[in-house]
Amino acid sequence: MNSVFKIVFHGDNAGNFRPGMEGLLHHPHQIVSVSQRIDLPGEKEHFETADVVVGIALNASMPTPQKMKLLQAPSAGTDGIARECLPAGSQLANCFGHENAIAEFVMAALLARHVPLNDADQALRKGEWRYFAGRPGALRTELGMQTLGLVGFGHIAKTLAERAKAFGMRIAVANRSPIHTDLVDQSFLLSDLNSLMACSDVVVVTLPLTENTRALVNAMAIGAMRSDAVLINVGRGAVIDEAALFQALQSKQIAGAIIDTWYQYPTSETATCAPSQYDFASLGNVLMTPHMSGWTEGTVQRRKQTIADNINRLSEGKALLNVL
Repeated sequence: MNSVFKIVFHGDNAGNFRPGMEGLLHHPHQIVSVSQRIDLPGEKEHFETADVVVGIALNASMPTPQKMKLLQAPSAGTDGIARECLPAGSQLANCFGHENAIAEFVMAALLARHVPLNDADQALRKGEWRYFAGRPGALRTELGMQTLGLVGFGHIAKTLAERAKAFGMRIAVANRSPIHTDLVDQSFLLSDLNSLMACSDVVVVTLPLTENTRALVNAMAIGAMRSDAVLINVGRGAVIDEAALFQALQSKQIAGAIIDTWYQYPTSETATCAPSQYDFASLGNVLMTPHMSGWTEGTVQRRKQTIADNINRLSEGKALLNVL
């Protein structure tokens, strides 16, 4: 006997995964969307009586979904969900599917540092042959001659390692447990993070935010980096100590940073805001992007399928995917 559920999509983020959901479900269910604040007529009742909630937030200030069997985060990160607020017997699961997009983002950002196509184009339009083969001072560097250091070795880092290996890069990893794979040339434990930082031309932070990872990449770790090295964050902002990162970039202690995940974000009340309390925008050695690295059509489609798969599994009494 298959169960029929009330499925509530909570907030704008979850709303991206709502269209076409019926076509992915094996059985008919009641599907409802509610606003982020759950304050429109009837929304509180829908939320409180949901069997499945798709969303990225749950805390003590929100209504309690007492009947909830599954809180399905449409994201990898669940740091906005207070687990003590989950009703007894409910399960929390997340989604991945963003690793291809993030790997492309990182490789594009890195390639741009070695292959300055836009600068060459703009110069040649003015008659300047800035990178002309054979001209003194025109030599470029090659991405494939560098070591890529990965902090964490989950879905994102594994996919990124595959892409980087194809370009000839050497791969080093710092992880909670030792890594044994042909993709990785050198493996460190997270307790020896400074050694990874010291041996890498590029360090990419891919870790989720937990109490164990908050400010893991601190002033000491950044201080271990070479002066010509670059730090990239596509994990969570607060995994890198905010003040230490700004100070290292401002003083040019490291060559630069590519930052996609931040310390301050817009809210439903405030559509725009600075991404940090520090003025990263004033620094010329930072590439700033608005948490966009994993946000592609492919990511949304893959996550929609994971959400539907878990609802189908729950309805059919099967074990769920990605349970936390």
